[in-house]
Amino acid sequence: MDINTYSTWLEIDLNALKNNVAEVIKMTGRDVMAVIKANGYGHGMRPIAQACVAGGATWCGVARIEEALVLRRAGISNRILVLGFTPASKIPEAIENNITVAIFNAELAQTYLEYVRIHGGTLRAHVKVETGMGRLGMPVEVVAPFLRALKNSPIQIEGIFTHFARADEADSDSTPEQIRLFNSLLHDLDQQGLKPEIVHAANSAAILNFPASYYDLTRPGDLIMGMSPIEGKPLPAQFKPVLTWKARLISLRTFPAGQGISYGSKYVTSKEERIGVIPIGYGDGFRRVDGQQALVGGKRVNIVGRVCMDQCMLQLDDVPDAKIGDEVVLVGGQGSEFITIDEVAQRWGTINYEVVCGLAERLPRIYIE
Repeated sequence: MDINTYSTWLEIDLNALKNNVAEVIKMTGRDVMAVIKANGYGHGMRPIAQACVAGGATWCGVARIEEALVLRRAGISNRILVLGFTPASKIPEAIENNITVAIFNAELAQTYLEYVRIHGGTLRAHVKVETGMGRLGMPVEVVAPFLRALKNSPIQIEGIFTHFARADEADSDSTPEQIRLFNSLLHDLDQQGLKPEIVHAANSAAILNFPASYYDLTRPGDLIMGMSPIEGKPLPAQFKPVLTWKARLISLRTFPAGQGISYGSKYVTSKEERIGVIPIGYGDGFRRVDGQQALVGGKRVNIVGRVCMDQCMLQLDDVPDAKIGDEVVLVGGQGSEFITIDEVAQRWGTINYEVVCGLAERLPRIYIE
């Protein structure tokens, strides 16, 4: 694909993604459920899923059945688990497309049963257990009776899982306590002949911090995208960044001292200054935040004035050779400099997940192999 046709774009390194999936498998010795919800964390669901499968993932995890159906239509034949809520009316489609759903309360299971009995077939499901996240999940004490009641029903409970609230905090007692509760439940279920075949719990942070949580498969998301799930802690060197965000310099002018730049003239030139414009703004997911930087000619430059919906301005006095058409990097490397997604997230007062999930659909995604 000719990138010269774009004024701003995302470059997605699929080889880096495949590498990261393979590294998780190597690190854990377990199967991988590649979590690719929210449009593949903003990277593009279909190509990301295809690359994860090529890298060795045996499962794909999504948040909603609509995402699972997109993957099936894209030809993804791997096992797919909907980690969140599935409307009962979608159960026939789940059965038809061999999509596994999560069940997190008995009432939901009863509704699913009614649809399965009307439409026929067998529904595959994983039970989600509440061990300390305080979100979705069955209380530990009701899991055994629930599983017993579903024996010989058209709902096949093939898996059981939980979710950690604080796995990014290696020194906290929270995750070890969740693991203890989960292990106690698994032991009791095993003793009663009720333990499902597949057990999983480890998200990206737990993969790095809590090997005791690996069980039968792991659920990396951030990690396989080459982003650290632990604030302030870089990824191990074997994991590679996947996403780069680029633009082109579309205007370059020299303004006299005293010139206001962008809405509200919040930035005013203090002397004669070279100001460039790039076609990126909050309409692309680049937030209206002060103090941001970009890379031009391998150097860091300041973004000045208010970020607009479709443009923002760069102070280019330190890059005298810059010219219209030059590449500008918002996330990624240029020369010896590198702006990470974590750096952007810190400037925005958020986490890297939110940065990439907020990347607008209108940004072209260029896939590199």
